[in-house]
Amino acid sequence: MHAEAPSPGTGRFLVLGLGCERGTPSAEALNLSLATLARLGAVPDDVAFVATLDARAEEPAMHAVARHFSVPLVTFPAARLEAETPRLANPSAIVFAHTGCHGVAEAAALAQAGKGGRLVAEKTKSPHATVAIAESFQLLAVVSSGGDSAPSHCDSSREHA
Repeated sequence: MHAEAPSPGTGRFLVLGLGCERGTPSAEALNLSLATLARLGAVPDDVAFVATLDARAEEPAMHAVARHFSVPLVTFPAARLEAETPRLANPSAIVFAHTGCHGVAEAAALAQAGKGGRLVAEKTKSPHATVAIAESFQLLAVVSSGGDSAPSHCDSSREHA
C-alpha cells in the first residue's frame, strides 16, 4: 500500500498515535480516538495516518481505527520510537519495561509527523488503549528516511479474524 498524505487544502495533517494492550476491543480504541479528535476540535478528515509500535501491527483494534479513518496504519520498531523520547510529554518507565520505548502513542505520532511535527494532543488513556495526536507541517508521504527509522506500512483494509 502506498502511504500518501491527503491533497493540499483538504485539512490539517494529523497523525493519530495509538497504543493498546493485546486484545483491546476495537470499539474502545476507536471511541478514544474520536473523543480525542473532538476535544482537539479536529475532524476525521484531518487524520492522515494511524501510527503505532510494530509489535501491535496485527492487533485488530489498530486496523479498525485505520479503516475507520480510511488511512494507512504505519508501524515503527521500538528503537525508532525510543529516539523520540526527548520530545515526549509523558515518558513512562513502565511503558519502557514492557515495550523497549518510553512511549508508544506520543512517540509513534511524532515519528510519523517528522522533525517539525509537534504534539497537539498528549496521550489520553482508556482502560486498554492510549491515543496521542501530532500535527505535521510537511507532506507526510515523504517524512521517513531509509534504514531503521523508516516506518512499515500495513494494509489497514485487511480483514482480521
